[in-house]
Amino acid sequence: MSIEIANESGVAVEETSIVAAARYALDRMGVSALAELSVLLVELEAMADLHERWMDLPGPTDVMAFPMDELDSARRPDTAASGPALLGDIVLCPEFAREQAKKAGHSLLDELHLLTVHGVLHLLGYDHAEPAEEREMFGLQNRLLADFKTTIREERETAARESADARVLGVVGLERTGTDEPGGSAAEPPSESGR
Repeated sequence: MSIEIANESGVAVEETSIVAAARYALDRMGVSALAELSVLLVELEAMADLHERWMDLPGPTDVMAFPMDELDSARRPDTAASGPALLGDIVLCPEFAREQAKKAGHSLLDELHLLTVHGVLHLLGYDHAEPAEEREMFGLQNRLLADFKTTIREERETAARESADARVLGVVGLERTGTDEPGGSAAEPPSESGR
């Protein structure tokens, strides 16, 4: 799956984490591994321009999704038989999102994860114009975000345990090497001749 990100917002954000949130949502939605997505982070002025031009609404917003026009709704990219698909673009505005994050009581990165998943769902054809659609989309969005957070927390805990294990092994002289494998032997010390 190809996900490209460009940060033109002037706000320093953890871009790899935003890509990870998009990839997680796309994977969970069963989108083809050949799919392509673009994520763009922009300044308030650029978002206001896009919002007015495409939605005919004044001022900036938090997220906009631009699905590819040629995407056939009868062949959604999250169907099992789909091949390569250009999903479209997600545009995020970190400056706008920062205020929403404060109001929600969480970090800017958490807000950007939420907006990224929201944008992915829009690209996949989900909407929230009607109450039933809103319940479906926001319920799915909340489940995806909760599962993503759990996955990230578990990965960090595993990495921390492995790091602690490596430090302990290093102290007792049993350093792990990249060649250690289950059932294999530890790497032999280098010979004095250098061979």
